[in-house]
Amino acid sequence: MATARPLYQQLSRNITAYPPEEAREMAFMLLDHYFGLRKTDVLGDKPLPPNRTEPDWFKILERLNRQEPIQHVIGTTIFCGLEFEVSPDVLIPRPETEDLVRLIMHDFAEREGRPVEVLDIGTGSGCLAVTLARFLPSASVTGWDVSEQALETARRNADNLGAADVVFQIQDILNVPEAYALQFDCIVSNPPYVTRSEAAQMDPNVVHYEPDLALFVDDADPLIFYKAVASFAANHLAPGGACYVEINERFGDDTRQVFADNGFSNVQVYKDIHGKDRSVRANL
Repeated sequence: MATARPLYQQLSRNITAYPPEEAREMAFMLLDHYFGLRKTDVLGDKPLPPNRTEPDWFKILERLNRQEPIQHVIGTTIFCGLEFEVSPDVLIPRPETEDLVRLIMHDFAEREGRPVEVLDIGTGSGCLAVTLARFLPSASVTGWDVSEQALETARRNADNLGAADVVFQIQDILNVPEAYALQFDCIVSNPPYVTRSEAAQMDPNVVHYEPDLALFVDDADPLIFYKAVASFAANHLAPGGACYVEINERFGDDTRQVFADNGFSNVQVYKDIHGKDRSVRANL
């Protein structure tokens, strides 16, 4: 009877484009995705499912060794415990972005039972919009993006994850109509913030496979999206509302100043698990 550990070892050895530790984690992810085997199942050498359909391991390994993201190879990733569809049309959700969800959940927990209007600017896969719709009590969520392909992915994720009420719209934060009048209790955004000059230091599996539109900003104006988000939020936050953004670690103080310049008096910069400036919360 075929068991999990030999296959895991074979996959680990043949993922050669990454350090051994990363290759082993990818092998665990493959066995989980295709056979539903958790890490403890593999380490315990559990039998492989008897009626399994074997994926094309050669093609999978070939794609991984070209440094295509494993999330694209298997088509999904986990964010806040939910499985999201991903593709080259959207940024792959990162664990550090979960910090925004935790901040918002903490701040709005006491509003249970009261409606919470949420706007996610640059929604991409919909990971923030869908997660907040699922876990924030009484939330009514809207997601904006400039890419129709991204919005198609976000809508599928909302349908698949029980958040079909999320409203997704084509809208560029850099060009919001002056007549726009809606207000929100919570505005959240993980906008493009990597400068073009930083691309040379980034991994190929990010630079070559994830959408430029969702990643990069010009070095000449690296805070362009934060200026737009802060200006919009200053005019469209309801009393008691707050704005939350993920940031480039290089521009924590600069991003704080952008919000201060737009009338926000309570602006806090938060660090991620690596001790780097990663998110900002701003209250009017």
